This record gives sequence, structure tokens and C-alpha cells, in this order.
Amino acid sequence: MKTIKALTLDDVKRIAAAAEAEALRNGWAVTIAVCDAGGHALWLQRLDGAPLSSSLIAPEKARTSVMAGKPSKALEDMINGGRYAALAMPVVPLEGGEPIIIDGAVIGAVGVSGVKASDDAQIARAGIAAVV
Repeated sequence: MKTIKALTLDDVKRIAAAAEAEALRNGWAVTIAVCDAGGHALWLQRLDGAPLSSSLIAPEKARTSVMAGKPSKALEDMINGGRYAALAMPVVPLEGGEPIIIDGAVIGAVGVSGVKASDDAQIARAGIAAVV
């Protein structure tokens, strides 16, 4: 049997604080979402001024990343490369979802939405760096 680490509430708060700090440092109004290894929401915060739609998109980017086991950008790239069948998958193929990988296992993910996609991903990675 395998033993896999799991995110604690303290971990999630550290991730969210680091992601928020990165967003604020750059003047970006975003929504930050964190999910567990099953893609279930653990955290959602929409910074002042973040687009309303970002509160729906950020959690889906996180869920997409955890389900794929890779950054959500990989799915976006797949579709942009012509693999249109991927559009039928129950995911949001937009950059900004990043998996949290510990000891080779995906234990959750961070999704960010509200600014340019590469900046969303930068914020998500800054959050993850607080715990890995």
C-alpha cells in the first residue's frame, strides 16, 4: 500500500498567502483556488477588482491540473497543436492551473484566473513554492 501526503489547512493558507503576495506585488487582481488530490475545493479567494468570471474559472483550472497531473497549459497546448478531441474532456484547457507534486504524487493543485494566462501560472507557482 502507498502512503501519500495530503494538504492540511495550514498548507493551503500558506499557499494562498504566497499566491496573494505575488499577485499584489505585481498589481494583479485575480482569484486563487486550491484543490485537493481529488479536485475538491479547499480554498477560494477573489481579490478586490478580480473579474467576476475568475471565481468560476480558477477552481476549474486547479481541478483540471490535478486531474491531468500536469499544468493546465499542457492541455491548452495539446488543443492548440491540433488535438481537438481533447475539447471533449471534462476540463478547462487554459493556462493557470499548476499541480502540487510531493514525492512524485499529485496531492492537489492551484488555479489562478484574472490576468494574462502566463501571469496566472506565475501566481500559482509562487503559491506552490511556499510548501514544496
